[in-house]
Amino acid sequence: MYGPDGPGARRAAVLGSPVAHSRSPALHRAAYAALGLTGWTYEAIECDEAALPGLVDGLGPEWVGLSVTMPGKRAALARADVRTDRAVAVDAANTLVRLPDGGWRADCTDIDGVAGALLAAGWVPPSGTAPSGARALVLGAGATAAAAVAGLAQIGVTEVELMVRDPARAAGTVVVAEHFGLVTEVRRWDDAVPGADCADIVVSTVPAGVADGCAAAVARAGLVLDVVYHPWPTPVARAVAAAGGRLATGLDMLLHQAFGQVEQFTGRPAPRAAMAAALEPLSGTA
Repeated sequence: MYGPDGPGARRAAVLGSPVAHSRSPALHRAAYAALGLTGWTYEAIECDEAALPGLVDGLGPEWVGLSVTMPGKRAALARADVRTDRAVAVDAANTLVRLPDGGWRADCTDIDGVAGALLAAGWVPPSGTAPSGARALVLGAGATAAAAVAGLAQIGVTEVELMVRDPARAAGTVVVAEHFGLVTEVRRWDDAVPGADCADIVVSTVPAGVADGCAAAVARAGLVLDVVYHPWPTPVARAVAAAGGRLATGLDMLLHQAFGQVEQFTGRPAPRAAMAAALEPLSGTA
């Protein structure tokens, strides 16, 4: 019934370009092994935004799910037959799940990745009796930044500032932030990052190398998430460590977003300890 891999075999993969460095195969394979899903496989497939719709259309019924990394997240959302509200809100999908009728549902577990990574690093959401006004600074305003502001809202942040090189390009992320109830301000990029020491959280969503010049300034914040995990450590990570600050990493975000993907692909609770252990041998590698 499920193609050439034998009865009950299931297939999943991560799509992206470049994708060879992806740690998703290690996470998903560890999860399937821990769940006893011996007929399941997970691979990395080089696929850009333009190629994604055709690739998805050509997949057989043995395919149960796809993780989608850059640059295909908006293409994945567009290709889906069903979309979760939060994926529509952030205008991006990092998860495609096969539906019983053969169609595909799009979701964005990157939101959970941001929230989970920050909670694991020690963030304590304001309680109902605590003063409001938790404030975050987000570097960048692309698809990852949109997921980041949604994740920040999920853990009690009420104000967010976006620091970008071209403020006009932040308009879409501002709409997302306001959709999730955040008071939002846009600032032009400044390596001095004035006010970083007043931010409860800084999230760097920019590609490797872009935030290097402001690493020392970013490290003044109470808690920093750097979504880059290749190459590692980044200058931001080194600066936070040198300052004795709290750091959430791109691998932490990857792990926490993968929990939801595994649960949606398999219909079972994610084996979190086994998945975390799969990343430990890789966490210090480039």
